[in-house]
Amino acid sequence: MFKRDGKKDPELFQNVSEGLKKLYRTKLFPLEDTYRFHDFHSPALEDADFDNKPMVLLVGQYSTGKTTFIRHLMEQDFPGMRIGPEPTTDSFIAVMHGEQEGLIPGNALVVDPKKPFRKLNAFGNAFLNRFVCAQMPNAVLESISIIDTPGILSGEKQRLSRGYDFAAVLEWFAERVDRIILLFDAHKLDISDEFSEVIRALKNHEDKMRVVLNKADQIGTQQLMRVYGALMWSLGKIVGTPEVIRVYIGSFWAQPLLVPDNRKLFEAEEQDLFKDIQGLPRNAALRKLNDLIKRARLAKVHAYIISSLKKEMPNMFGKDNKKKELIANLGEIYTRIEKEHQISPGDFPKLAKMQEILANQDFSKFQVVKPKLLEAVEDMLANDIAKLMTLVRQEEAAMPSQSVQGGAFEGTMNGPFGHGYGEGAGEGIDELEWVVARDKPTYDEIFYTLSPVNGKVSGAMAKKEMVKSKLPNTVLGKIWKLADVDKDGFLDDEEFALANHLIKVKLEGHELPTDLPEHLIPPSKRGL
Repeated sequence: MFKRDGKKDPELFQNVSEGLKKLYRTKLFPLEDTYRFHDFHSPALEDADFDNKPMVLLVGQYSTGKTTFIRHLMEQDFPGMRIGPEPTTDSFIAVMHGEQEGLIPGNALVVDPKKPFRKLNAFGNAFLNRFVCAQMPNAVLESISIIDTPGILSGEKQRLSRGYDFAAVLEWFAERVDRIILLFDAHKLDISDEFSEVIRALKNHEDKMRVVLNKADQIGTQQLMRVYGALMWSLGKIVGTPEVIRVYIGSFWAQPLLVPDNRKLFEAEEQDLFKDIQGLPRNAALRKLNDLIKRARLAKVHAYIISSLKKEMPNMFGKDNKKKELIANLGEIYTRIEKEHQISPGDFPKLAKMQEILANQDFSKFQVVKPKLLEAVEDMLANDIAKLMTLVRQEEAAMPSQSVQGGAFEGTMNGPFGHGYGEGAGEGIDELEWVVARDKPTYDEIFYTLSPVNGKVSGAMAKKEMVKSKLPNTVLGKIWKLADVDKDGFLDDEEFALANHLIKVKLEGHELPTDLPEHLIPPSKRGL
């Protein structure tokens, strides 16, 4: 469809998943294929990559509790699970939902068109023999899939003896997963060379990365602070971004805490991490859209690099020498493309990796610039993506309750063991007596010094007392609205006591409720 001014209308899509598939097949894949993108960066995407459930990738050194963490989330053992202090998980295990419990070996997995793993066959038998899918019926797995990875070892010998490129496999998964969780053991915080290499391989996916400092119940508060500081310092050196990755501290298994000093902190951290994981299904479409944009930008830059190299090659003689010269001067070609096409330096692939792959390529088979292919991708980024973005929001609004359910996610939802139950504004929720009555005699003394008229104090008089808390006016204004239950612009002794109780709640570091909970309503006002 064309408009009168010659500009093409954005594509029309039924849903986000179909839209992404169509855009990739018709606009991005032709560019990738022409300029051999798949030989350099990442295999072609398949329909299963757009249809699959959100995936969580767990990465960590051996014995940091990766497998135990999965078991904790699902509250169920999974096929092929082995736990121990030595390096027990020696395979990549994709833990996925299935009606029947069982294991599917790697070679069978990569020929299944419904699974998003077909392109892993490029890593060969050494990897496929170490890759399985554990299928089982589980409520958590109805919304997400979890990838357990072999424990990362220290030392050169172990790294070489794997038989496949471990970092490259992780990078393949990182491109396709929704969340990457790096696990560290608070008890033995060392980052091996292989782990450093793995974290560097995950560069460009920092937005998906979260860090879990596990087994934190094995050390006291002072030691924990030191370990946390050391971890942040180490990560800052390896990750190389000014932004700090979110770190969750806790003990992620269903056993009693060894040192219970930081129980409240662990509970709060676990809730935050659970919320983060529970939000993945809701944000899955947006993540896939974001990853496609990233891929399109890289494919565009790659096309400029390959076509520039082709242009510089001689037609007849001296091809080998010219090839070596071009590879050596690739940095200068990057700079030229950057200026010529106004491309950000962050969009370019790693120079050393690109030079390494180019050394084994036949430059004579490279293609020159094909403006139509580049224009199609430009059009996709400028118009079609905006259309899909609107569709993403519509789909999110239609399914607001989409979140991970079951397993450990159910344990703290409701009841007295819910996070923050009976604390802050929730204090006294189960008691027959009004909780504010405990401190009311103290508040009454202050109330009667404010010269109440007809048993009530005005807003101006109440303000003089309330500002002594040093809380900002925005907070005090909210407290006033909650405490003035009958909305008459005055506070009686019960309402004044309630206002002071809410000030105390806020000063103790708790959040104020949006609406006044029933158990905080003064007894004389409960009929209103």
